Amino acid sequence: MADTDHPPLIDPLAAARWHATAPAKAPWLHEEVARRMQERLQWMRAAPATWCHWEPVRGGLQAHALINQRYPHAECVVVETVPGHAAVAREALAQPWWRPLRWRAPKTRFALPAPGSVQMLWSNMALHLQADPQALLAQWLQALAVDGYVMFSCLGPDTLHELRMLYAELGWPPPSHAFTDMHDWGDMLIAAGFAEPVMDMERITLTFATPERLLQELAELGRNLHPQRFAALRGRRWRERLCAVLAQKLADPRHGGQLALSFEIIYGHALKPAPRVRMQPQSHISLQDMRALLGAGPPVKSRVNSLSMI
Repeated sequence: MADTDHPPLIDPLAAARWHATAPAKAPWLHEEVARRMQERLQWMRAAPATWCHWEPVRGGLQAHALINQRYPHAECVVVETVPGHAAVAREALAQPWWRPLRWRAPKTRFALPAPGSVQMLWSNMALHLQADPQALLAQWLQALAVDGYVMFSCLGPDTLHELRMLYAELGWPPPSHAFTDMHDWGDMLIAAGFAEPVMDMERITLTFATPERLLQELAELGRNLHPQRFAALRGRRWRERLCAVLAQKLADPRHGGQLALSFEIIYGHALKPAPRVRMQPQSHISLQDMRALLGAGPPVKSRVNSLSMI
């Protein structure tokens, strides 16, 4: 972690602009990561009575359906901070009035969760686009009930490794902002007040038939939020040169000559602990509270997976 205890710098104005103008649909990679993340819910011992889906339109509406199938009796609080995305979420997730047995279906509310009101908060592929992720972590902690947990995913620092090397070789500014390491996310979770963070990662390789398709996918995933990114407009000839270089440098014989890009996916999970009891010069503490104080959890765990997907 840097001396400032902050993640890699992101231009806050550019981040806010992308957040407000991002397409109201989830890229394919977001849905795939969400599908893999929901499989990790099988390790959770207790089903949440109420869970919060943080910005599901970009995070993945297909995954929302999978979580509903896993927890059919749980209520859901949906948070969308962009008005256009909120309208899409309401249309996709609200129960139609004419649906049979609608009155027996779990509630879906569209609002910020009340403090301490949810047992699980789910956020897919959002943190790496936050200029101030610590503030968002604090907001999530406040929404969770004691012993509730957060489940999140985001991009890690090895993402776009091939593209970064290519830009550096050509002397161009970085093609994207830097991404935070999973161990730093664990540190930030603890600093925010979470307990027992468990960080996991895997690498996914995406392949593309043409440079144009590759650039289209990157445009759907996000924007370059690096403070020192190229500030002027690029011309047509520059794009033609970029496509030519991509076709030459990123062609991978292991994937039939298609263009290959790596994405590091980080998964995080952490609990909201019970508040600690502050000891006064003279104070009394119950046996139950003493047992809770002594029941410290295990240290941060990490697990590394590596896989490839064509």
